Amino acid sequence: MSLPTPESRRIDIPTAYNLRGLGGLPVRDGVFRAGQVFRSAQLSDLSDGDLPGFEALDIATVYDLRTAGERSTQPDRLPGGMRVVVLDVLADALSSAAANSSLTSLIADPAQAQDLLGGGRAKELMIQSYRDIVNLPSALRSYRAYFLDLADPQRTGAALFHCTTGKDRTGWAAASTLTFAGADRDTIYADYLETNTDLLPMTQPMVDAAAAQGIDPDLLWPVLGVDRDYLDTAFAEVERAFGSFDGYLRQGLGLTDDVLAALTARLVTTG
Repeated sequence: MSLPTPESRRIDIPTAYNLRGLGGLPVRDGVFRAGQVFRSAQLSDLSDGDLPGFEALDIATVYDLRTAGERSTQPDRLPGGMRVVVLDVLADALSSAAANSSLTSLIADPAQAQDLLGGGRAKELMIQSYRDIVNLPSALRSYRAYFLDLADPQRTGAALFHCTTGKDRTGWAAASTLTFAGADRDTIYADYLETNTDLLPMTQPMVDAAAAQGIDPDLLWPVLGVDRDYLDTAFAEVERAFGSFDGYLRQGLGLTDDVLAALTARLVTTG
């Protein structure tokens, strides 16, 4: 089965950054059901002109994976009547490069950027963030609630999950959803790495602003983009902490056979 092209899954809504669906991707025993699950960056910039296009996706539930601080400074602009489920993945983290709401201050302070991100420290921060995304108590609670709600037969319409830039907490939500559905690693990593292209309209202005302040853009890319090593870290942490991905779902998240069967029925088209 051929993999859908990034262009076929990318949703062209200019002020909804990094927006694409999981539908059509090949999974075990079929394909991921089209029009059911979407991923994006925060929706705080969604314009009045783009609201009709967003509404046409029939998204009824939005899972907001951001911290309280991120939500308060950049609240989503959503169509009326949309159900929002707040899932603060990193609530138990003392700090996290994945919760990158402080990047604005870094861009304004070259010395701080060098101290925090230089010498390979940016990548180290991101690697630790991916361990946190897998095993923090708040992360386990949040992804458990996400999967339970996604499986709920009473939930109507499509669902979308997002964090701030739609790459780390969102990246793991997508990777874990696709892994559960039976997608192979090539498919999962292709979707994950597509963020480096789809997020450019949001991140390039930040890089340009940093360069104007005398900051080497290479300092920022490790925290503004995604890297295969980051997702490798998450899967390795699953193996270390839970023994297998099935162990993560069942012991880590506490999902039962009935919930997993309901998820399969909702997400996979067989044939």
